[in-house]
Amino acid sequence: MANPGYGKRDAPDQLPRTAHDFAHLPPREAAVAAYIDRLPGGADISVKTLAKTLPYGQCALRTALNNLQRAGHLRRGREHLADSGSARWITRTWFSRTARDDDWWAAFTRGDVPKESPEPETPVRQGGPTRSRAYILLAALGRTAPALSLSARACEDLAPLVTEWFARGASDEHVLQSLTAGLPTPVHSPTALVRRRLTTKLPPEPEPESEPVQEPAPRPPLRVLECAKCGTPGRPEALPGGICGLCRGEAGPARHSTPLTSTAVHAHAAAARAAMVDRRERPRV
Repeated sequence: MANPGYGKRDAPDQLPRTAHDFAHLPPREAAVAAYIDRLPGGADISVKTLAKTLPYGQCALRTALNNLQRAGHLRRGREHLADSGSARWITRTWFSRTARDDDWWAAFTRGDVPKESPEPETPVRQGGPTRSRAYILLAALGRTAPALSLSARACEDLAPLVTEWFARGASDEHVLQSLTAGLPTPVHSPTALVRRRLTTKLPPEPEPESEPVQEPAPRPPLRVLECAKCGTPGRPEALPGGICGLCRGEAGPARHSTPLTSTAVHAHAAAARAAMVDRRERPRV
């Protein structure tokens, strides 16, 4: 994990995870993207840390991350939290399992991301039965905690318990954290342990809604993106694919400069000397 406040940040409104999320990428980039996708928020995804785990060197990983940025899965930048009372800008690295185009990242930078409605149910196979959100969470539990791998029958039996958690306002991350935190070693019966935790840690029922209190909408954080190669900050429209114009080989604006004449040089030097003499002759207070 990175220092608190840094590390991987998940982009909002991503589609559910599938086995073909990164099929459009080359093998190396697909492997790196799949590994980062399964890391928790706040994980250190610098090239030095990734090189300690993945079978690639730092140069190869740096190239792979730049390619992921060009493909719309990654953006680097800085963020300032509104109303934080601090003038510090925090370095951010945002990752999206769902590839985004430059317009989406520009809207994300402005805090104006269009909401997407992921499908509540995902078919397991063509012509097969649909699986509920609770079943999918339980079936994927073994990816987060291998000791809690469940059978299809266990997922079907435990799905109603998870559905009750969702009905009480729990998110997928909340359920996963409650099921996987502080696991005993070894886990003799994953099904029994998951059932007990789903029962004993069930959140309370939400209180009846009262009169809504009109509160000012929170201001979105200030964000600025950076070039993947040189790190120069810029407006999103100036960083297509996360790369600035100079790093793409585009020529910058022409600068017309006329050399000063000798008379102008002597005049500037005389003015500088006069200012220094005037400063030395001022009386000290």
